[in-house]
Amino acid sequence: MIEIREGDIDAFFAAPFAAYGEKSLYVSPMLSDLRRFLSAEKNPLFETADDFAVFTAHESGVVCGRITAHVHAAANARFGLKHGYFGYFDCADDERVAAVLLERAEDWARARGFTEILGNFNLTAMQQVGIMTGGFEHAPYTDQIWGPPHLPRLLEKRGYSPTFPMTTFEIGLRNAPLDGILNGAEMRAPRADGFRFSPIRRATLDRRLEDSRLILNESFADNPMFVPVSRAEYEFQAKEMKWIMDPRISAVAEKAGVPAGAVIAIPDVNPMLKAMGSRLGLSAPWHLVKHRLRRRRAVVIFQGVKPEFQGRGLNPLMLAHILGEMRKAGYETAGGTWIADTNAASLRQAEKAGARPLHRVHLFGKTL
Repeated sequence: MIEIREGDIDAFFAAPFAAYGEKSLYVSPMLSDLRRFLSAEKNPLFETADDFAVFTAHESGVVCGRITAHVHAAANARFGLKHGYFGYFDCADDERVAAVLLERAEDWARARGFTEILGNFNLTAMQQVGIMTGGFEHAPYTDQIWGPPHLPRLLEKRGYSPTFPMTTFEIGLRNAPLDGILNGAEMRAPRADGFRFSPIRRATLDRRLEDSRLILNESFADNPMFVPVSRAEYEFQAKEMKWIMDPRISAVAEKAGVPAGAVIAIPDVNPMLKAMGSRLGLSAPWHLVKHRLRRRRAVVIFQGVKPEFQGRGLNPLMLAHILGEMRKAGYETAGGTWIADTNAASLRQAEKAGARPLHRVHLFGKTL
């Protein structure tokens, strides 16, 4: 018999490891970060503890799956939706386990009057999103989701349909055609127009993070599913990045001292988390030092240009600049978070940069 427990964070953390085994490519957030994310007292996304629920499935005393159910009130209000969301759906290849977990999330959403449930959202569209449907053999970068091939099959068995296709990418920095992102004349034009890059250093981190939040909100305003990020939410999410940021690989583009665009990139910490088991222990300082000495993978978290500065070649120039800085700093590859199939401009830019598709990802939804 499968038992469902609510609110057991330790079991929630352990579930993917138990379901997928030690040799899978799955990488967990730090246990301490999961506790932060799934806390109404700490996470500004949630107004009350009734805004989300954490479920784990157990059989014969062993955890075998997990899921969250939650509401993103700002998204529903912005787009006029009555959606409930599920996230962190991980379970063994067992239809019984998937059924009880999904039913519990659906019941949670239905009881609150929602007419559709959609996921994965871990926990918003600006964090890990989707269910992997291809590229299972490729290890994920930080902020990229990973799940085994049986998850989409289990969802479809329960009446879920794939929607909103996305792709993540990887760029080999040694051979990236940086000069080909724009031709020479086009590359020179934004610089001649007065745009300059300012690195994001620790001394200026707080101010630059606020600059980047405002740029994010303005530049992504018309993107599907995007909801403006409050300062509290942004600082909450950025808190985990501050201790791993490399000031060489993030920058704000300015014109006459006014922030015009930003690209935020961090070293990929997934290899370190994998080695640590995503837990703090006595060996954590050693793993951190080792990571800093051997970091070869970086990931672009987001890149955006304010609307009034768009159409002037700044976006491609920023990408070429930051990839060049990564290469000079010794990084060998750069990953990118998801790009929707509907975002033709970003897909063209990725192609010009020599990016190769890494993972195929879809949202899965169901009418309640």
